[in-house]
Amino acid sequence: MDHALAVLVGLFIALGVYLLLSRSIIRMLLGVTIFGNGVNLLIFTAGRLTREVAPIVPEGLDHPAGPIANPLPQALILTAIVIGFAMFSFLLVLAYRAYQGLDADNTDTMRVAEPEDAPRPPLSY
Repeated sequence: MDHALAVLVGLFIALGVYLLLSRSIIRMLLGVTIFGNGVNLLIFTAGRLTREVAPIVPEGLDHPAGPIANPLPQALILTAIVIGFAMFSFLLVLAYRAYQGLDADNTDTMRVAEPEDAPRPPLSY
């Protein structure tokens, strides 16, 4: 099971990096999302996959009687999912506004600060 998840993590991260390197803004956003999911799955896998019981200590005991699942990776992933969704929403709005303002999705055609017909800056001093 761990090997399959390791392959899946590698696949998610490779696909996320591939999409991040593209010139389309929407592909970059999808790359950020897939890369984030790959990192979340990596944290989940690093926390060990167990079929133990939930980390709930019964009343009257100081510590659980038997083995329990580690709650830290689950808490980290839940936090990362919320932050990742908020970041994806914000970036999606920014991409939409950039598309409205520049009428382009390709980063090569979004050249407001450096138009193609402008003289090139000096390369040496």
